[in-house]
Amino acid sequence: MTLVVFLVALISAVIIGMPIAFSLLFSGVAIMIYLNDFNSMILSMNLFAGADSFALMAIPFFILAGEFMNRGGITKRIVNFANALVGHIRGGLAYVSIIAILLFAAMIGSAVASTAALGGILIPMMTRANYNREKATGLIAAGNILSPIMPPSVPLIIFGVQAGVSITNLFIAGIAPAIYLTIVLCLTWYFVSKKDDLPTNNRQSLKDVMKALLDGLWAILLPAFILVGLRSGLFTPTEAGVIAAVYALFVGLFVYRELKFSDLLDCFVVSAKSASVIMFLAAAATVSSWLLTVGNVPQIMTDVLEPFIEQPTILMLIIAVLVVLIGMAMDVTPIIMILTPVLLPVIEAAGIDPIYFGVVFVLMCMIGLLTPPVGNVLNVASKTGNISMERMVKAVWPFLLAEIVLILLLILFPQLIEIPLSLFGG
Repeated sequence: MTLVVFLVALISAVIIGMPIAFSLLFSGVAIMIYLNDFNSMILSMNLFAGADSFALMAIPFFILAGEFMNRGGITKRIVNFANALVGHIRGGLAYVSIIAILLFAAMIGSAVASTAALGGILIPMMTRANYNREKATGLIAAGNILSPIMPPSVPLIIFGVQAGVSITNLFIAGIAPAIYLTIVLCLTWYFVSKKDDLPTNNRQSLKDVMKALLDGLWAILLPAFILVGLRSGLFTPTEAGVIAAVYALFVGLFVYRELKFSDLLDCFVVSAKSASVIMFLAAAATVSSWLLTVGNVPQIMTDVLEPFIEQPTILMLIIAVLVVLIGMAMDVTPIIMILTPVLLPVIEAAGIDPIYFGVVFVLMCMIGLLTPPVGNVLNVASKTGNISMERMVKAVWPFLLAEIVLILLLILFPQLIEIPLSLFGG
């Protein structure tokens, strides 16, 4: 009954237009009243504890790093390097976009921010080259699902905090699925555009490729440095966020010189606003998670799913369907914060590696970014590509279907994640 009270309160609050963070707080209060244990002191203590996390401090720094990169010319140089590398292939601008998204994902960790930043560059570029605008926009939208999987990943940080598992191992475990997703997107584009009369650019000489590489070297070195530092234990994910922000600031101001001192205040303000939304969500979700635990909801979920605990694959498939359906109506961050403490006991009882589960779970949540009515990435891509939502949905579905197939493969064959993790993550 506690779960019913929570869901009814949450859905009711969302329907009347209450922001999701306040809806979570409202749901928490509803549970306290139902349990006849309302205590404002406990409410405020859990609210404070939800944001008082060293690991969560990585989020505002990575967001700030992304702002510095966008304004400092790093994004543009990543696109130029990718174009020099594969722009000569038939339909090469699409592959340029996918590679640029992969490289950019390794620095920003947010699908919505990546869609806005790269969409504004890549969609007009593809349109001017006579690519179909709808297909180009669909590719950019679907491709930016890479951002929350490729480290550094804001959703993986949130899952790691909620689940109490190593964020570094989550980051390393996310690399293999990001590469798989890159390959899947390339294959899907090949078949989707096979009948289109797509232009090709002249093959760049080795000298031009090396020039583009050297010009973008400062941008390309950042994700490599972060991953090596995390793997070696040189710094924590939070410290990596600080390093990324300082690095991007230095490169933007003094190397590429496209970031101006006059831009800094705006960068800080925009980043603070974005980070505050996530941090407040984390705080509100902690209240609900604690009260759901007090109400014995995790144990109830374990009992409900107990018939499938001996069949981990079926259990994962059931969770996938549940998460995708919820993702159609709720954003990624609250899904992770609400469901992680509820599902984790079931996962542990089934003997599923929580690191593997975390990566697949976040990938499941990402599907909601491409499905209406919420579909934040869909909305951003639709505005950036200047096409209607109806045409946007039609354009993205082949890529969405391919990504769902990839999730099914990761569920059926956990070794696709576990083997690379054992080799590189320990």
